[in-house]
Amino acid sequence: MQFNSILIRSLAAGILLFGLNSCSSSSDPEPSQPYDKGVFVINSGNFNDNNGSLTLINPTTKVTSFDIFQKENNRSLAGGVRDYQEVDGKGLILVDNAAAGKDVVEIVNARTFKSIATIPSTDIENPRYGVKAGTNKAYVSCWGLLNPDYSYNPGYIAVIDLTTNKVTKKITVQRNVENVIANGNDVIVGSGGYGGDTFINIINTQTDVATQVEVGKNPGLIGIDANGKLWLYAGGELVKFNLTSKTVESRLKITTTGSAKSPGNFTLSKDKLSILFVYSFYDPADGYKQKGETYSFGVNATSVTADKPLINKLFTGLGVDPATGNIYAGFTPSYKQAGYVFRYQSNGALIDSIKAEIAPSGFFFK
Repeated sequence: MQFNSILIRSLAAGILLFGLNSCSSSSDPEPSQPYDKGVFVINSGNFNDNNGSLTLINPTTKVTSFDIFQKENNRSLAGGVRDYQEVDGKGLILVDNAAAGKDVVEIVNARTFKSIATIPSTDIENPRYGVKAGTNKAYVSCWGLLNPDYSYNPGYIAVIDLTTNKVTKKITVQRNVENVIANGNDVIVGSGGYGGDTFINIINTQTDVATQVEVGKNPGLIGIDANGKLWLYAGGELVKFNLTSKTVESRLKITTTGSAKSPGNFTLSKDKLSILFVYSFYDPADGYKQKGETYSFGVNATSVTADKPLINKLFTGLGVDPATGNIYAGFTPSYKQAGYVFRYQSNGALIDSIKAEIAPSGFFFK
């Protein structure tokens, strides 16, 4: 009987210990999911073919997952992919279809990439870029409908409530609206190379009220540097903007030689002390083939001379890994075949290249 009592007490203690361990399991970390980490490649696709996609690269192993939305949801995105952003556990994929009335924003679980909701073109037309604007709140820049002559109407910022996955309002901004950058309780709104407006909008995310500030024609946003200054490309010049006084501090021309060149795909280095950009041109000595070079300049520079390329190659997208400082560059052989991501050290030394999908044009680092 004594042996049985000891056995019963031992079993009871074991059951109690198991129960305590089971209760404590809720504090254990969640198991990892396929899309918790990596570099998302935004493949814009060929516009008329509506075949944009997202590729995920493991930066350590180089294992690549192609067309991950299709893989997880058994349907395509059915359009060109403009941008991908994450807000409080949800991923927003901005899809621009060549046909009117078919643009969407796909909302997915950011860890599994399973579809949660779709916002149709009746709420969002010609979406461009997204940004977190508060808890469960996102801003998406939109061109809206173009006029029959393809001229631009004023654009808008669609305000999305990610608890309901609905657009709650639209904030009118400039024509050809493009990049959006968060800065504290503000979101700065720029435009592209067309439209003709000469101002940026600064939106208070608490009130959703926009304020216009003059900076120069067709101001495209670059980013905020290590000194807290906003950089733009406007009116054919690099513009350094003071976010405190909301005034332009300086304007710099890019000096170059040879064929007429167009700068684009600006991005900041890891330490935000340098700006990289692609200079593209059509070479008259080679049948006017499009070519390009990638340059870098310091944010404290008083002049910018594009005479010594960091990388002697044309790219359709640039990004910098905030963890390593490595440069990710999208290369598009044509808009009818898969492209590649070239990876470089910050000094321009080639690391490797990884196959992506059609027209790799942007990157989201996670």
